[in-house]
Amino acid sequence: MKEKKVVAKRATKKQGSPAGQQDLEARKASRLKVEKFGHGKKYLAVLPKVDKDKFYPADEAVKLAQETSPTKFDATMELHVRMGLDPKKTEQNIRGTVTLPAGTGKIRKILVLAEEADAEKAKKAGADYVGLEDMIKKIQDGWLGFDLVIATPAVMPQVGKLGQTLGTKGLMPNPKSGTVTPDVARAVEEFKRGKVEFRLDSDAIIHLGFGKVSFKTEDLLLNFKTIMDAVKAARPTTAKGAYIEKVSVATTMGPGIKIDLTSI
Repeated sequence: MKEKKVVAKRATKKQGSPAGQQDLEARKASRLKVEKFGHGKKYLAVLPKVDKDKFYPADEAVKLAQETSPTKFDATMELHVRMGLDPKKTEQNIRGTVTLPAGTGKIRKILVLAEEADAEKAKKAGADYVGLEDMIKKIQDGWLGFDLVIATPAVMPQVGKLGQTLGTKGLMPNPKSGTVTPDVARAVEEFKRGKVEFRLDSDAIIHLGFGKVSFKTEDLLLNFKTIMDAVKAARPTTAKGAYIEKVSVATTMGPGIKIDLTSI
């Protein structure tokens, strides 16, 4: 027991001491080496602009993410929220939808599975693909040329055949996400305007795009705030302790930027 105490004491260094400072610098250097591994020159060029130990106010974080995007294409702005929830508990497995005021910046291909009359209404509303048995067969044959599936409640027994295919891709229609509805035309219009779904994954994290790098910063902040307000409103009554633990933003292939929770 004495030996263990001595070892623990030796391992503990005062933060302000030279030895403690050297230890801190060594950990930073080690982490930077890990972050650099597997990344290209453009990523490494912008990496020093982000202080990995700092928690930025939301407006600064979003603007910095735009400035540190390493890609030539118009990258997606990504939001990552670690929740203090247990995904294994059904009542804490939160899921919902929110309409982004500034849109998503992405053209989504929507498939509507419905009987002929509803399918026609959905087509007029802007659905990219409509049908029922023909589309079900096409999907069973391997076709997945769409980003979202909307269905009427009446056809869900038939759509259930696609559970294994669509479920693993996160594409299975669900009432909680607004993709199972008798008013498919309205649903198509809403999703085309910027309605998105958020859900807790198996690691208790919510991942969601909230616009493009080319958006005005104020528009991205508006989308960001709208999502965070919706996530806060979805808090289950059984949640204990910290509901939102960590929040960060990044661009596609860009460095992550941590956000100060007091700023959201």
